[in-house]
Amino acid sequence: MGGGHQSLGAGATGYKSTAMISAHGWFYWALLSAIFAAMTAIFAKIGLQGINSDFATLIRTFVIVLVLSCFVYYTGKWSNPFALGQKTWFFLSLSALATGASWVCYFRALQIGEASKVAPVDKFSVVLVAIFAVIFLGERPQLREWLGILLVTAGVLVLSLGK
Repeated sequence: MGGGHQSLGAGATGYKSTAMISAHGWFYWALLSAIFAAMTAIFAKIGLQGINSDFATLIRTFVIVLVLSCFVYYTGKWSNPFALGQKTWFFLSLSALATGASWVCYFRALQIGEASKVAPVDKFSVVLVAIFAVIFLGERPQLREWLGILLVTAGVLVLSLGK
């Protein structure tokens, strides 16, 4: 089946090679992530009316745990968590703590500010990820990528210095 990845418009077979999918597949997932993140800001801003932002974050977390549990189970991705190594547990735990802190701060900012201003400033994480990836992961963005990161920084500054 040509690597098992189906794609429309990929010639007579209807399939792209696995190499092509893996080389560009991240972009589609990242684009979907951006779409869902945008929806998150709007839905959260509406849902935060009349409720404490920390309590709202807790409700959001419960919903995510429930939905992801079902998703992992029904897609057959469940595996024994106790079989994971200590390093995996450590860094996934750190990631969870950072995610929780991010959500608490994001919801608090959304409750106080306008979604159209809060969400772009939140995306300053793009700049920080690039810097942290250089420092901690040894990644080396190209000049074009640094230009994009610089433009995101400029956008955040324009939005935050606007008032």
